[in-house]
Formats: sequence, C-alpha cells, structure tokens
Amino acid sequence: MSRVEKSIDVAQPITKVYNQWTQFEDFPTFMGGVDEVEQLDARRLRWTTTVAGVTRTFDAEIIEQKPDEQIAWRTEDGEDHTGAVTFEQLDEHTTRVHVVMSFRPENWVEKVGDALNVLDRRVGNDLARFKDLIEDETLETGAWRGRIEGREVKADDPAPRSVSSERR
Repeated sequence: MSRVEKSIDVAQPITKVYNQWTQFEDFPTFMGGVDEVEQLDARRLRWTTTVAGVTRTFDAEIIEQKPDEQIAWRTEDGEDHTGAVTFEQLDEHTTRVHVVMSFRPENWVEKVGDALNVLDRRVGNDLARFKDLIEDETLETGAWRGRIEGREVKADDPAPRSVSSERR
C-alpha cells in the first residue's frame, strides 16, 4: 500500500471549513482528475475520475463522520483506497485540514505515478485550491452536520453556537 499525507492551514473558522468539505458534489471544482462526485445517500458517494487518460467510476463509503473533526472513507468496489480528512482549529479564524490516504497502485501507470509522487503533489495542489476557494467565499455553499459511526447514520449535530447567541 502507498500512502499520501498532506496538511494545509486555512484562514477560516473550523465550522465553515468543515461545512464546505461536506459538499462532496463540489469536489470537481478544486480536485484535479475528479470529473464528478454523486452523493448516493448520507454515506455513499459515486466518483468518476480521469487520470492519465483512464476514466474510472467507483463507489466510496463514509465509515466515520464527526462534525468539525473528521470524515473517513473507503472504497466499496474496484479501487483499493481508504482515507480520512481531519479538521483542527488552530485559533478562532484558522483551521488545519489534514488528509491521509492509502491506496494500492494497480497497473503500471499507477505504479510509475506512485514512484514519481504524482498523487502526493496532486493532493497538495487540491488542498491549495480548496484553501483558495474557502478563503475567497463569504459563505460556505452548504453543510451536512450528521454523524456516521460504523455504517450507522446519526442525527444531525447542530452547528456550534456562540455564547452571545445563547439565551440566558
């Protein structure tokens, strides 16, 4: 198995960054090689990618999702791919996005690309484009605040409330 691990600090609050990341169907706007992501249900996504001229479609399952903390996934068929993205609040206005992915290169093109760290660079570039997107937007394009634990979808978590918005 090969592994990619990348982080980027984003000048936005953690909730805004997490909320935007849950908009999976928007991934093609900042992820190279991703043609389409279709959300099939709360835990399943269908990806269409084109890498080195080869188009593939595969399904991925979200195996864990904790609002403002983590989203972990694995492929259901075909590709041997797992990963997680975590969100760490560095201060009130800065969030670290950390991506870890493991995958098994299957053909000679993927093996050569892996040896040349192509995916490593692609993930770094994707994170930089995500940072540009979320720092340029005044509001996130949506949010899903549900939890997923061991294939079970839980009720939505409310967005964190500030002390000034609570009734006393």
